[in-house]
Formats: sequence, C-alpha cells, structure tokens
Amino acid sequence: MIIRDSKVYAAGCFLPKPQKEELISKALGSRHRAAIGMSEVSDAVIVVVSEETGTISIAENGSLTRFYNKDTLRKLLTAKLIPEKPESKKLKDKASKKKKKNAPDAKKEKGADK
Repeated sequence: MIIRDSKVYAAGCFLPKPQKEELISKALGSRHRAAIGMSEVSDAVIVVVSEETGTISIAENGSLTRFYNKDTLRKLLTAKLIPEKPESKKLKDKASKKKKKNAPDAKKEKGADK
C-alpha cells in the first residue's frame, strides 16, 4: 500500500526491482527485494516483516537493516516520521545553553587548582 498525504494512494502495485539485485542475499525473498527497490526510488522508510521468520527489517536509501524488535522499530519510526515540536526543540536548546553556562571551565591551565 502506498500512502501519500495521509491517504491511501495505491494498493496492489507491482514494485520496482532493486538496481543491484545480484548483490542481495539469496536468503531474502521478493518482499525484501521489492522493499529495497522502492527505497532506491523514493524517500520512503519501508517496514518488511518476513513471512517465514517474522523478522522485522527496514529498507531505506537502497539498504536493508534487519532484526528490529518492537521497541527499536518504534524508536526508529518515531525519529524519522514524527517531526519534533518547535516548543520541545526550544526547551532542549534552552536546557543545553543552561548546561553549558553552568559547566566548569574546560580549559584549566596546569597548576590553576593549587
């Protein structure tokens, strides 16, 4: 299924083959190959679940990363797909500036403590 602007754009599509299919492990099936191909021609983050093993993989920018679990998948998708709110970014910046202001001077000269 292809989702565009929060709406189903297409379903039941034939997806592109990977550009360098010969470099992909023979252990991976058509589902994984299609995910890699899609990631080569789009900015999508593609989640693939192996029908045989249940292994969760991510295809992105022509690469496949395997062995995600529920927690690591959630963290990755949240980081990639949910933009940071401007308010929380401001709070992080403010906290970072405060931390730097209160940090001890990093450039102490030898003998300054004596």
